Amino acid sequence: MATMLDRGQIRRIDGGITAPKGYRAAGIHCGIKAEARDLALIVSDTLASAAGMFTTNLVKAAPVLLSQEKIQSGAAQAIVVNSGNANACTGAQGWADAQEMARLTAQALGVAEEFVLVASTGVIGIPLPMASLRAGIARLPEALSRDGAAAAEAILTTDAFPKTSAVCLDLGGATVVIGGMAKGAGMIHPTMATTLAVLTTDAAVPAPLLRAALRQAVDQSFNVISVDGDTSTNDTVFLLANGRAGGAPLTEDDEAFARFTEALTVVAADLARMVVRDGEGATKLVTVAVRGARTPSDARRVMSAVMTSPLVKTAIYGGEPNWGRILAAAGRSGAALVPDLVEIAIAGIPVVRGGLGVPEALARAAEAMAQSEYEIVIDLHLGSGAATGWTCDLNEGYVKINAGYMT
Repeated sequence: MATMLDRGQIRRIDGGITAPKGYRAAGIHCGIKAEARDLALIVSDTLASAAGMFTTNLVKAAPVLLSQEKIQSGAAQAIVVNSGNANACTGAQGWADAQEMARLTAQALGVAEEFVLVASTGVIGIPLPMASLRAGIARLPEALSRDGAAAAEAILTTDAFPKTSAVCLDLGGATVVIGGMAKGAGMIHPTMATTLAVLTTDAAVPAPLLRAALRQAVDQSFNVISVDGDTSTNDTVFLLANGRAGGAPLTEDDEAFARFTEALTVVAADLARMVVRDGEGATKLVTVAVRGARTPSDARRVMSAVMTSPLVKTAIYGGEPNWGRILAAAGRSGAALVPDLVEIAIAGIPVVRGGLGVPEALARAAEAMAQSEYEIVIDLHLGSGAATGWTCDLNEGYVKINAGYMT
């Protein structure tokens, strides 16, 4: 079925996090990292509706716990983010430091502390260098601008490149913009949020609807990606909506709300795919599409098992159409499966029919796997359940990065 993006009703634009009206951002170097930018600030000119989703890991960083508490109000105006240090597993001092980050940011901006959210990303278990952060936060307001590029750079850790996206669409006579930025290359897996991301919009969306839209968008983006099967202590996705585009607030039964949610999902999916493409050491971005499952949850089980299989991921790296690894992963997923019914295609080339390999297709499939992007389609022929996710290859680069991450 054609989407609004296909029909041109959602239009991709430049600008990222500051593309919507009424947002400014900054990214500076404060001294957590040796040289690169390591402190970011995103500010709405007015108080905004706010929603967030956070890691399901039971070990949660102090800024996650603090922001989970703050966002219950459904309102926020600023988000301060440091990279290079996760402020996770740092005890009472970590909690106090996260609170101080919010307090100092509020004072620097002249806004209420309760409306400042906090996020951190980086090495776990090391206290924040608060002297550097205090000096850096004081400099952030003067660095604010309508260009969000520096902020997108300041949240990176092992990432190879910044990740930004923005779209616009017409809603109720107003042109609404949605923008976003994300970081992530390792500790990426679909159990929310799998990364750190900030999304902004100038649409007028009440907080309860904003939460619903974010849940749906994340379910089809950040929750269907995997690099390594690990989920961080700091995973966070924030969404702010300040209403500066004009127009009436969206309502639950309004068609405009469904259109807004679809556009939000486009931005989130753009960012999620960039996270996988930038997987630590990754050379391939592979879409895993499961069709014909008995239920949607079964389709997700198969998708996740294939996306996270080290054997499948190393075969992707080697360009080897080892369909047995794919079928084996599907079979252990816990989903209903009849081996004799399964069909598998790699890059559009059928390699399994009726549970049996197609030997004459393997050479063509191997050649197609040299592409930097392609699709693996698995059809179980048991029902209408379907799921689509994104994964990458696993190779020596990942090992090298993570064997010396702290040093």
